[in-house]
Amino acid sequence: MSGMKDLFGDSSYPNQPGFKAFGTSQQAASAAARYAGNLRELALAVIIEAGVQGRTADEVADKLNKSVLAVRPRVAELAAQARIIKTGVRRLNRSGLPANVWIVTPAPAAR
Repeated sequence: MSGMKDLFGDSSYPNQPGFKAFGTSQQAASAAARYAGNLRELALAVIIEAGVQGRTADEVADKLNKSVLAVRPRVAELAAQARIIKTGVRRLNRSGLPANVWIVTPAPAAR
């Protein structure tokens, strides 16, 4: 991946889009890096807005009026950053298959 750094100073996944193979996958990750951070934060805001009901990645994409192909990886990055967690509930996505429902990771209890 490129040497670009995000707000946290990290240029690696999940702070930047990842890729599994050199070539087209790497090129797609590099292209996505230009918008991924902003879209990731927008996705997080939509999940926060949903509260305990949470949202699937497809629901986030619908709410943002964005392609699921752009949003699903951002949701995966949020999960890898431990900023969101699965609720254990699944709802049908656009393809009719069950999809995980995500909520914001609860803050640690005060001691």
